Amino acid sequence: MQAQVGPPKSNGSLFQRVTGLVTKVSDAFAFPLRTSHYIELVNPLWSTHALQARVEAVWDETSDSRTITFRPGLNWRSHRPGQHLRIGVPIGGQHFTRTYSISSAPERNDGCFTITVKAIDNGRMSHHLVRKLKVGDHVPIGVPQGDFYLPDAQPVLPLFITAGSGITPIMSMLRSLVLQERMPNTVHIHYAPHTYDVIFGRELKEIAAKQKLYSLNLVHTREPGQKPEEISGKRPHFSKEQLEQLCPDWRKRDVYACGPQSMLDAIEQLYEAEGLSRQVHTERFRAQLAGVPTEVKTGVVKFARSNITANSDGETNLLRLAEDAGLNPEHGCRMGICHGCDVKLASGCVRDLRTNALINETGQVIQICVCAAVGDAEIEA
Repeated sequence: MQAQVGPPKSNGSLFQRVTGLVTKVSDAFAFPLRTSHYIELVNPLWSTHALQARVEAVWDETSDSRTITFRPGLNWRSHRPGQHLRIGVPIGGQHFTRTYSISSAPERNDGCFTITVKAIDNGRMSHHLVRKLKVGDHVPIGVPQGDFYLPDAQPVLPLFITAGSGITPIMSMLRSLVLQERMPNTVHIHYAPHTYDVIFGRELKEIAAKQKLYSLNLVHTREPGQKPEEISGKRPHFSKEQLEQLCPDWRKRDVYACGPQSMLDAIEQLYEAEGLSRQVHTERFRAQLAGVPTEVKTGVVKFARSNITANSDGETNLLRLAEDAGLNPEHGCRMGICHGCDVKLASGCVRDLRTNALINETGQVIQICVCAAVGDAEIEA
């Protein structure tokens, strides 16, 4: 029998009231900080003013991807399989935040969770997480979020379509289904350049061998040793013909897809053409951008609070422009969802990269992660 840790459940509300009262009194002596700030110096996981996590282990999945095991601090809540969270990392004196899927199942019993990160070209944070983060490091985290998960009540026939690191939220679902012993009739199509690029490759094959209702289809998009620039002709990427071959009953299934934008766009277009858009569930970690206009106006952007200017090419978002100029503006998801980067437009004009809509009203709130300057502009950041 497992020993109970912490106060008895029956006295939980009393314990919380007493703890809250003690904290309120001690906060008065800690002003202008809070008691939690001093507790953080002893153990960052005990702080209550900010949620943090400690790196417990790292594991290289492939040559450019790594699974990181975190132990979260107080105020953590468990996730639903498929959800994501924000993670912050200081790099070169600046604080960067990105969103990553949780790759572990919520049923794991050690109180930890994992993310699995693939180092991408010019990805400052992904390279830091894959190459430099080490056991014992602490990072600020958010709580799990997102609605990309399987329904609890209604039965579903899943069709998982993934590519590259897009496997991570689906892996959380698969691990949870295995641990709960309720694997439904499932088809999984996963794309990777080579067999050695398949993240979780061994575990996926083990699941397929043990779970009779789980059908795994690994599609390799390059020949062994072939480089991207050496590819000619049609590559075996997602198509209706391929889908008919690998999953003949795809029209009866709910598809859960995560991967490159081009693949997700192709899936959504196919299902829309078939009148099956309601069966599509996708997870994106980059904003879905509109095409770049034929004429793009360059200019100079002024960040009013810091009195710093930067040259704009008319395509780079204002958040990246600020960071490249050495600034550290507040931000969150970096894809126009959380509004953590909202600032006011002081003057000039900006373009919403998702719709190409122009915003030129002084004082209007803009999201700098999904807006680029149109000529000269000034923002209150």
